[in-house]
Amino acid sequence: MRSILKKIRGRLRKQTTNAAVLACVEQNTFTSPAGQWYLPALAGPGTFWNEITRPVTIRGALEIMQRLANDSYTKYVIDFYNAGLARFGDQWVYADINTVLFGISRILQPQSYLEIGVRRGRSMAMVVSQAPTCSVVGFDLWIKDYAGMENPGEEFVRLELNKIGHKGNAEFVSGDSKVTVPLYFQARSNPAFDLITVDGDHSEKGARLDLENVIPHLKVGGVLVFDDTCNQSHRGLTQLWTEVVVNNPSFASHTFNEVGFGVGFAVKKANDSLA
Repeated sequence: MRSILKKIRGRLRKQTTNAAVLACVEQNTFTSPAGQWYLPALAGPGTFWNEITRPVTIRGALEIMQRLANDSYTKYVIDFYNAGLARFGDQWVYADINTVLFGISRILQPQSYLEIGVRRGRSMAMVVSQAPTCSVVGFDLWIKDYAGMENPGEEFVRLELNKIGHKGNAEFVSGDSKVTVPLYFQARSNPAFDLITVDGDHSEKGARLDLENVIPHLKVGGVLVFDDTCNQSHRGLTQLWTEVVVNNPSFASHTFNEVGFGVGFAVKKANDSLA
């Protein structure tokens, strides 16, 4: 029995050492110099889930959207929020990319955030509303009339973030994320992020590459967010999220597919699994 416990503790120490190479989110990891029994992540999706679905979080995300310049989709979501809150009040359980990013950022207080698929900056605004000094990096093609809606570009997004009181650095990279994201990491010394959102190319191949490109650069204890997990127009994303993240022993995940387009988020427990 002692030899088995010694073996487990040895492997956990190795995990902790590996995690330190990439870096950890200090506020969501625990390591002990006396010996590491658990993986470093301190809080998993359950901790964040309670915050994400609270009516106060839904109302907070709603308030941010109302401060931004709206398009037809945002106006629809605002009406959807108002209808849910009016009909079900504090019993309404709902989550989407807005409430996920708003609630996680409130708890995690990320210092660094990477986003693939910026468009009008709504998701990014949710993050900086709760973490105003957070440094953000966004990747987008800035396709005009994306999904039939106006897509004004980088300067528009900067103005939107200013409305929310963002005080941190904001960097935007134009081009195909399948190319620009790897180049971004190659040009820097192993950058790592507290929070990452993948909401860009919705083809199965493109979304897979985006996930695979960013996962090595998410800190241990950090959170990965993935949008549209039950969007009827992109059915393959459900299985892709499950295959790449939900079934990955290095993550603990939660997926909300009850209503809306669905959203998944996962906490990185370690750099590589014990499996």
